[in-house]
Amino acid sequence: MTAQPVNFAPFERKMRREGLEEIVIDNFRYYYTALVNGDTGLVPESQIQPVSALPNLEHLGAYEEAGRAALAQVAVLKLNGGLGTSMGLERAKSVLIAREGLTFLDIIARQNLADRALYGRTIPLIFMNSFNTDADTREVLARYPELACDVPQTMLQHKVPKVLQATLQPAVWPAEPELEWCPPGHGEVYITLATSGLLEQLLRHGYEYLFISNADNLGATLDLALLGFMAREQIPFLMEVASRTKADRKGGHLARRADGRLMLREVAQCPEDDLIYFQDIARHRYFNTNNIWVNLQRLKALLEEGHNVIKLPLIRNRKTLDPRDPDSPPVYQLETAMGAAIEVFPDAQAVRVPRSRFVPVKTCADLLVLRSDVYALDANARLRRHPRALAVNPVITLDRRYYTLIDDFEARFPQPPSLAGCTALTVEGDVLFEPGSTFRGNVKVVNRSKVQRRLPPVTLVNEEREV
Repeated sequence: MTAQPVNFAPFERKMRREGLEEIVIDNFRYYYTALVNGDTGLVPESQIQPVSALPNLEHLGAYEEAGRAALAQVAVLKLNGGLGTSMGLERAKSVLIAREGLTFLDIIARQNLADRALYGRTIPLIFMNSFNTDADTREVLARYPELACDVPQTMLQHKVPKVLQATLQPAVWPAEPELEWCPPGHGEVYITLATSGLLEQLLRHGYEYLFISNADNLGATLDLALLGFMAREQIPFLMEVASRTKADRKGGHLARRADGRLMLREVAQCPEDDLIYFQDIARHRYFNTNNIWVNLQRLKALLEEGHNVIKLPLIRNRKTLDPRDPDSPPVYQLETAMGAAIEVFPDAQAVRVPRSRFVPVKTCADLLVLRSDVYALDANARLRRHPRALAVNPVITLDRRYYTLIDDFEARFPQPPSLAGCTALTVEGDVLFEPGSTFRGNVKVVNRSKVQRRLPPVTLVNEEREV
């Protein structure tokens, strides 16, 4: 493919006016140049192979002692930039009550403090915030002054311009200038570590390993076996993956490139004709939990080799400039995925972990399960499945008209029903669930009227109930 002339100057001027760091501009130049030269970011099925087998966390117990020895060299980072707009939130999703009156941030803080007490080590806890979530996060963290240590507790991620699809020029939207910008995806975490100075500070204080996960996944806690596996085997990059189920067909899956390296393919990178293979959970068996372990010395070397550009695979997301207005100009959002770094670190590995390390909350249905008796918090603030809970979480399907937004959801579920013995719950229509119900097996609750109905405390077992 012949390289095309690239006029990056309008983007560079725009980004400099915004005060963005040189590294951020250099990285965006790399991805914009790829876009102009025809890089779609698509990965056809013909270019990859399925991953047949991986190490299993349940078989790595022998590494726990090595993990204990490496505790003085590990720090924890939570990705905390999301507002939870899909749930109708206008604040950081992590300040939402998760369970027992505690926010996600409260529970994460308590998990970290429990680990420090258990292991007798100060394990730094860091949050990567956006400009939208930083103040909310600091407000909650102020309740835990004992978290402070020798490195900062927060760092701010950057933003990049949206690109007009028609002209490949910077998007301009005078009515709401903030809509001209977008987040560059969580793959930017590596650049943010560098621009914030945190990478150098961590290394200077002797921290060699960084465990990264999403703030809305309370199952992602420090694990000695994984840390020991990383340290003893000198792994530069380790991805936690879990076995795919039908519910995971749209999530990014692990694969192998032709040269044998592991890679991550997101749905936005899959050609439409290959979606049948992407969604085949028997063929592509493992999905990325976004729990990532990184060797910081190797990350620094990778940045230096690439002159601060890591060259993660491009994700070209097609959007409209105003996401609320389908008639606004079509744009590209140039993004990268954190897990995609598995193919740029030589000798990177993946390990299969149990589903208990992946408990994300993306919807109100997820939150209903998390708040229910399927889970409990133990003395160390870790999530544990209730002894009566089934091995697999119930499949929750809530009527989108009444349960999508958090305020509507909480008004209709003032307290969650018992779901420990539930395999599936479907709600159709506007139903207010009074506290005290128990659902077992496959349960469906239907209101066919146009006015809200109440479901009084009731036990339903493999039953459809109309109210």
